[in-house]
Amino acid sequence: MEEQFVNKPGKTGISRLIDATEYSRQGLIATWRNEAAFRQEVSLAILLIPTAIWLGESGVERALLIGVTMLVMIVELLNSAVEAVVDRVGPEKHPLSKIAKDTGSAAVSISLLLWASTWACILLPRWIG
Repeated sequence: MEEQFVNKPGKTGISRLIDATEYSRQGLIATWRNEAAFRQEVSLAILLIPTAIWLGESGVERALLIGVTMLVMIVELLNSAVEAVVDRVGPEKHPLSKIAKDTGSAAVSISLLLWASTWACILLPRWIG
């Protein structure tokens, strides 16, 4: 069976890019205002990204240290989106709502473990050995 794609109506080209940029800005602002964890992660990133540039001994190390730091914020944004949709559906408790929220939380936890292990793998050998 041949897959069909539906052309979505709307803007194209530069006007679509401008709109997408504005939607992204609004999403960042909403998450900053409503999610304490995101504010903490951004604050930490403000400290850690310059530290990564300073401590990374190569471009690859710097990219890894910065990349995993930003990945935590990306996963937090996605988790916040899932939570907003679940809350929009309704305030009543439902097993699927719990699974959705718990899974988003688990994704954040795994991204934090990835962050910690990446920083440790790169920096600890210098301080231990």
